[in-house]
Amino acid sequence: MGIEQNFRLAIKSLMSSKVRALLTMLGIIIGVAAVIVITGLGSGMQRMMNEQFEQLGANRIQVNIFGRGGGSRIVDTDDMYQLMEKNPDYLTGVTPYISVRTLVRYGTEEFKRTNVIGVSEDFADMASVFGETLKEGRFIQYLDAARKQNVCVIGSYINETAFNGNGLGQTITLSGTHYRIVGVLEASGDLVEGGGNDYIYIPYTNACTLNGTSEVNLFMFSCPGEDTAAIAKKIISDYLYSVYLSEDYYYVVTSAEMITMMNMMISVMMTVLVAIAAISLLVGGIGIMNIMLVSVSERTREIGIRKSLGAKRRDIRLQFVIEAGTTSAVGGVIGIVLGALVTTVASPILTGMMSGMGGSGSFNASPTAGAVAIAFGVSVGIGVLFGYLPANKAAKLNPIDALRYE
Repeated sequence: MGIEQNFRLAIKSLMSSKVRALLTMLGIIIGVAAVIVITGLGSGMQRMMNEQFEQLGANRIQVNIFGRGGGSRIVDTDDMYQLMEKNPDYLTGVTPYISVRTLVRYGTEEFKRTNVIGVSEDFADMASVFGETLKEGRFIQYLDAARKQNVCVIGSYINETAFNGNGLGQTITLSGTHYRIVGVLEASGDLVEGGGNDYIYIPYTNACTLNGTSEVNLFMFSCPGEDTAAIAKKIISDYLYSVYLSEDYYYVVTSAEMITMMNMMISVMMTVLVAIAAISLLVGGIGIMNIMLVSVSERTREIGIRKSLGAKRRDIRLQFVIEAGTTSAVGGVIGIVLGALVTTVASPILTGMMSGMGGSGSFNASPTAGAVAIAFGVSVGIGVLFGYLPANKAAKLNPIDALRYE
């Protein structure tokens, strides 16, 4: 028999016992579907992050400071401003970014999960980094920080929840002090307490007072463009090293490096998850081998008849290998369809979840052609590999013994 006829016999065998065939293919279906879903969601996540970083620009530099370096010398905000002023060709802006633990209150209502952040006037030019767009009013200005004025910019959550959308010009209380609202941010996603729309920005000098310390551990720099980011980073790193005499007390990273690290993390995570999903393919292969061994036992007389009519070992072997490969191939196709369906359904759900947590990007996940091709190829390969042992057993049967088999 030719390959085409063997293939038709394999399909006929599957159709004659649908439930057994489905159970045989179950491991392959689950493994292939898992691989498709994981690669689809991972690729969607990478695309979303790359799109967001492209919108934000690659001219941002984040500086984290961990301590005093064993001495009394520290780097304060004035030092960072002086560093920027000395290098205007490479550093165009700097803002402290100070998280404040404080009680936010309006009237009798408390906002316990609201994020209060201290920033400088340069934050207005960097607001897009954090997905912030001004809806009305203004951002924090130089005089606000210099005079420690009690002003703030609020997110859309508090604006809608506390002020019914009319928060501009109103006052809100932070640790018992009234702050006048001078700006309101545009909503980005769902309004959820503690989410991406639940922020209050105040002058960084006020933030230091509320925290009871003048130390700042996080700074955001901006540079003219991506081509100057590396030089700007080196300028900042060299300065910090001259102060701390060790790289253990600070960390400087550009936006481009951030996205590279995130992509690497996602790739490693995807690799681990795909490896775990591959266990299902291995189990599926063992299932196919098991059912093919049963099939050989059930069709021993058929094999004996074929051999008595002149079929050679390679013909018998080819028949059962094609049957095993067809079984796994059909399972692979079902797994691909199932994985694509799950990925498509998961995209809007994950978009909604990210929106609720403050994400501004859309999550569009779809199976990649490479993942589909590899998953299908692996499924067929597993069928052929695990089907070879039963096929070889069938090919070696003695035709006389096979004809006598009951």
